[in-house]
Amino acid sequence: MMSRVYRALEKAEEEKKKAEKERSPLKVCEEKMVHRGIETTPEKKPESVKGLELPQKEETPFELISLNSFATEEFRKLKTQVFHRLPNPPHSILITSAAPGEGKTTVAIHLAMAISLEIHKKAILIDSDLRKPGIYFDGLKNSKGLSDYLSGQVPLSSVLMESGTENLQVILSGPSSSKSTELIGSKRMGELLTSLKGSGDSTYIIIDSSPIISTSEPALLSKLVDGIILVIVADRTPRETVQRAIKSIDSQKILGIVLNQVDLKGSSYYSKYYYKYYKK
Repeated sequence: MMSRVYRALEKAEEEKKKAEKERSPLKVCEEKMVHRGIETTPEKKPESVKGLELPQKEETPFELISLNSFATEEFRKLKTQVFHRLPNPPHSILITSAAPGEGKTTVAIHLAMAISLEIHKKAILIDSDLRKPGIYFDGLKNSKGLSDYLSGQVPLSSVLMESGTENLQVILSGPSSSKSTELIGSKRMGELLTSLKGSGDSTYIIIDSSPIISTSEPALLSKLVDGIILVIVADRTPRETVQRAIKSIDSQKILGIVLNQVDLKGSSYYSKYYYKYYKK
């Protein structure tokens, strides 16, 4: 069953590398906007969400899904910060990024996996990037998906699929559409999330979206979800780009920022210790 998730992560990594090649490198900002890990916005957030450090990009998908890996433990921390330390845990979370190739799809898949491993909890992973699908599961065809449902061609039961991993369901993007903005902004999208959240308090929805700067869909989705996690590449994404991204969405719902590709070996003693421990 884990092989489907492995291949999905492998595909996400391939798409990420491809996106990095297609665009020119972003300059490194002189002043970091946030510290390593995740920090909540100061308004209306009872506790800071800190300490998440994702693995370097050379980490393999297999290592990322290993239950004893450093990366998996970091996603467990993320899950704990988001769902167990907030007074009203969000049941629908948008995972997005400022620009392409920042690792949002990998974060979305891992967070959904981390939720599914918890007792009495279920995760639903949605690929809402109707322009350039990024989530693929072995054995699941993307012939029908979110785009078909939103256009009214098929019922929800036709696109909500079992991933092959217990307690993890997935809605793939379906065929790419030139009307992605209209579909995501439709009444049917809101009804979909309402229906899925109606499954019970044990159900959590993770939505992987297109990048904020280059598309308008994340702004539309930000109005429908309970919380948002923004993924950026450490020491590469300019501060101005991050600020533009935050202004483009409902910033009051931002739960935190994930810094991807952090240099663990150059981090604190705590991180070095665990990096060495998990690399044994």
